[in-house]
Amino acid sequence: MLNAQLQAEIRTKEAAETQVRQMQKIEALGQLTGGIAHDFNNMLAIIMGSLEMANRRLDKGRTNITDLLDSAMDGAHRAATLTHQLLAFSRQQPLAPAISDINGIVSHMAEILRRTLGETISLECVLAGGVWRTRVDPGQLENAILNLAVNARDAMPGGGRLTVETQNARLDDEYAAAQTEVAAGQYVLIAVTDTGTGMGAEIVARAFDPFFTTKEKGRGTGLGLSQVYGFIKQSGGHIKIYSEPGHGTSVKIYLPRFTGDFAVAATVPEVEPEVPAGSPAEIVLLVEDDDAVRKVHVKMLRGLNYTVRHANGGPEALKMIREQPGIKLLFTDVVMPGMSGRQLADEAKRMAPDVKILFTTGYTANAIVHNGVIDADVDLLQKPFAFDMLARKVRTVLDRA
Repeated sequence: MLNAQLQAEIRTKEAAETQVRQMQKIEALGQLTGGIAHDFNNMLAIIMGSLEMANRRLDKGRTNITDLLDSAMDGAHRAATLTHQLLAFSRQQPLAPAISDINGIVSHMAEILRRTLGETISLECVLAGGVWRTRVDPGQLENAILNLAVNARDAMPGGGRLTVETQNARLDDEYAAAQTEVAAGQYVLIAVTDTGTGMGAEIVARAFDPFFTTKEKGRGTGLGLSQVYGFIKQSGGHIKIYSEPGHGTSVKIYLPRFTGDFAVAATVPEVEPEVPAGSPAEIVLLVEDDDAVRKVHVKMLRGLNYTVRHANGGPEALKMIREQPGIKLLFTDVVMPGMSGRQLADEAKRMAPDVKILFTTGYTANAIVHNGVIDADVDLLQKPFAFDMLARKVRTVLDRA
């Protein structure tokens, strides 16, 4: 009798805990969707308002619309940044990891960080000798460090000091057991430490939540730290915040040590200022099932001086490849009805082995991304992309031996 009563109480408690967890999930989802709707509506208001005013000016014969077009482009860039942050938070962004020299990446960023921090904040980079290599997407890691630096700057309105430190570290079994999704072992540590206002335990506990922010309205989306968290977890690493009110904050990033062949180490390459163009002799076949998107991308490619053929799906594209053997590049969306971009690319390579392949997508797909990492044989340009990004990527793929 007593045992049955005890079992009933346990079941009741478990049911109550399940209900609480479900309510917490619903609350978190509501916060996330509400934040997305709020930010996207603001960005759409900028884009739509600016374009409508530009049209009104043109209707009156006025051609001074550069300021309005710049405003619309700014809103579009902010929307694109938000989608990338959401993909990072949900660990859905496609990563291109490389064997990386962390000291080299931090050194490369020093001047960018100084410009970001401003004159009232001093920067110190403490780089340990003999730091291990790690396998990580160097561009995304740079973005993560920059995000942390911006947060640190905002926490030091009266000035202060930011220290970026690298060293080797080991997380033992006891520490790993006390954390979520952490494996014991050897790691490369990057610590970003400021002398700012600091945070209490309650704020630290929520710091990685999407759209949670202590900043005043209009300053940040509340996705910066959640983006960093998602990226580090997707990279197999660990991130931890140490902070006290009035005593600053230290954010520690742990990336797994790479123990394989690291003859070639990656740093973030310099971006070339020139926008490379093509020639009419180079034929690009664009495949996109969305008519409006296809129309814009055709214009962009023709603006780069390429000869462009276009199709709305795989079957039509394959027919064009059969009829026109001079196609140099297949530029295809990944997610399409009937035949995926990967299936199309495989069939196109069978028909025309010399054709180069470039994928594009607004969302990662298992066809070309596995376990969050872009397949080794894949060139990918994520939507939405700018004109210069398209120019460089197409030129890179076409020029590759």
